[in-house]
Amino acid sequence: MRRFNRRGVILLTGATITGALLAIALLSLVWTPQVPTKMHIVAKLKPPLVQGLLGTDHFGRDILSLLMVGAWNSLSTAVMAVAIGATIGTLVGIFAAAQRGIVEALLMRLCDITFALPPILSAMMLGAFIGSGRFTAILAIATFMVPVFARLTCAAALQLWARDFVLAAESLGRSRGGITFTHILPNLTNLIIVQVSIQLGLAILTEAGLSFLGLGMPPPAPTWGRMLWESQTYLSAAPWLAILPGLAIALAVLGFNLLGDGLRDLLDPKLRR
Repeated sequence: MRRFNRRGVILLTGATITGALLAIALLSLVWTPQVPTKMHIVAKLKPPLVQGLLGTDHFGRDILSLLMVGAWNSLSTAVMAVAIGATIGTLVGIFAAAQRGIVEALLMRLCDITFALPPILSAMMLGAFIGSGRFTAILAIATFMVPVFARLTCAAALQLWARDFVLAAESLGRSRGGITFTHILPNLTNLIIVQVSIQLGLAILTEAGLSFLGLGMPPPAPTWGRMLWESQTYLSAAPWLAILPGLAIALAVLGFNLLGDGLRDLLDPKLRR
């Protein structure tokens, strides 16, 4: 009972944090306290509760509005990147497990090479060719996600191919492609869902790092990473400029990690037993 309660608390906490993040991000599409990009120089560097709920930055922009729009920019970028990476990676993984032999070896070694390139380095290389922006950030993060999902699904699919129900389907003359999509992939759904939840937190952190380096969405679009970069000059005079976006990034990553751990405990039959 104690273990069940602990798992329930972890799942509930993660779902609450991520749900709040999603609600704030969606709300920013229709309403923010102030126009995020509107400057009020006479009201610059005002502390929280003096000018607005969370104060203003060095341009007099409302911090709460910037954080709300930044939540949408960070979350949408992370979701698109993980969706692309998970889709391609899962297809590569189950294809490698179905073919085995030289095909599996080549695909897994290619994943190792791709995995060796961190997303920041990939974004720098892509930025040199196509320029910085949201597309560059999404492509760099998705490229890093592909080998993660490919190796995970390949290892799990290889175990499933040795199960009795798969061997029975093979003995009945079913093609390997048919078995892959009717028996293997459905049994990987829970594993993929958990991994997606965990990787979303990593994607948000990576997107913030890319924005901090100027490789994410170009200004004036608000992002949490750029807010951190802009706050460096004012750390002593206005520490809230760094604390608030830093807390937002930390809470987002924590929420998705807790959600992933809670879903793993909920969906894994071994842990349930």
